[in-house]
Amino acid sequence: MEIIGEVRDTVHKYIGFSELERQIMDAACVQRLRRIKQLSYAELTYPGADYSRFPHSLGVMCLAGRMARVLLSASAIGKEDIQRVRAAALLHDVGHGPFSHMYEDLLSAKRGMTHEDLGRWVITKSSIADVLTANGYDPKEISELTSGKSQTANPLLNQIVSGYFDADVMDYLVRDSLHTGVEYGYIDTERLVDSLVPLDKTLAIDSTSLYALESFYFARYMMFKAVYFHKTVRAAGVMVSRAMQLADESLGLTAFKDVDDFLILDDWYVVQSIVRSKENTGAMKKAKELMGRLRSRDLFKSAYESFMYHDNKAMSGLISNPGIREELEKQIAEMAGVDDDLVVLDLSSVPSLPYRPVYEEKGGTVIPVAFRENGKFVAKSLYEVSEVARGLRGFVDIARVYTTSEARGEVAEAAKKIFGEQPTSLKISF
Repeated sequence: MEIIGEVRDTVHKYIGFSELERQIMDAACVQRLRRIKQLSYAELTYPGADYSRFPHSLGVMCLAGRMARVLLSASAIGKEDIQRVRAAALLHDVGHGPFSHMYEDLLSAKRGMTHEDLGRWVITKSSIADVLTANGYDPKEISELTSGKSQTANPLLNQIVSGYFDADVMDYLVRDSLHTGVEYGYIDTERLVDSLVPLDKTLAIDSTSLYALESFYFARYMMFKAVYFHKTVRAAGVMVSRAMQLADESLGLTAFKDVDDFLILDDWYVVQSIVRSKENTGAMKKAKELMGRLRSRDLFKSAYESFMYHDNKAMSGLISNPGIREELEKQIAEMAGVDDDLVVLDLSSVPSLPYRPVYEEKGGTVIPVAFRENGKFVAKSLYEVSEVARGLRGFVDIARVYTTSEARGEVAEAAKKIFGEQPTSLKISF
């Protein structure tokens, strides 16, 4: 792979690119990522968090290449695999819709799809397929590799793109920390990359870098608490999500029939389509009002908040069943005397440590750490060797009820009647 140019980057300083990567970067579906913000409306809380998914994609490509070179030096992959995994890393986010994960909630409800599904579709049905084919790569294989699900590529490549310590998470933790000014996400990426150990078909971290791995997971945990699940960040998120939900029927945000229809959708398109709509009644009127609030930073307020636990079956049911959430929203709104479109039950849930069922269902070691014994490396689960990891195991689950500032009091009282009073431990600071 010959490097023909460089891009100046805020995180990795200089990112080199090949001729294939230049062609991919110049493709419309990748340039579109410049118009999709990495952190949606988090900039309303953290003003510097206004960057797009385009530089993040370059960063993931850069880290994926570094990881691949470590594996090449260990004779675990072939030289040609470096370009293969870099191309997949560069394309890993092309399936994101407007406002990223906020759109994905609507997409899942209406079409039963994820951004990974759309990414594979875009890569195989757009001009990217022609670019890859002309350069000797199989579009289907690259599309599957973008989500770590290739059945034909070296399994280690899948784990570089989507694994327990992958290039995607490494890049966004550092990049999001830099742009938000929240320093919890700074991690030692160089140490982690240099400590990769290929064990048969599994990617592990050398035990001598256990501290770097623990710091990586703790940083991820803290970034979810401090940034991604911050109550004001989530307030803006649920507002844009509800606005798109209300505007969907009129604008057809999930009604795309081909790739070109989908690629029109970006942050700019959605905002302008809602704001400039001629409709001033019904759902579209409410969508316009919500978008107007967002544009003037008149955000929803959290009227109720409660932490949930991963072994609570009732709450787990809520997370997986949007119909139950909608019914609860209607009950709260009715009790509070508020329009039910202005009451949003937000359930933020993520595993505290990465969960990779693809590997775990095959009987692999969960978060493998490589220990040298009798001159050979053997894998042990991070849970076996790290008290920090055992302490983090579980889920970060927060339930909040959002509404307008005007209705906050009434909605808070209604939510308390349905969910019960918060425990004293959640009302005080420790």
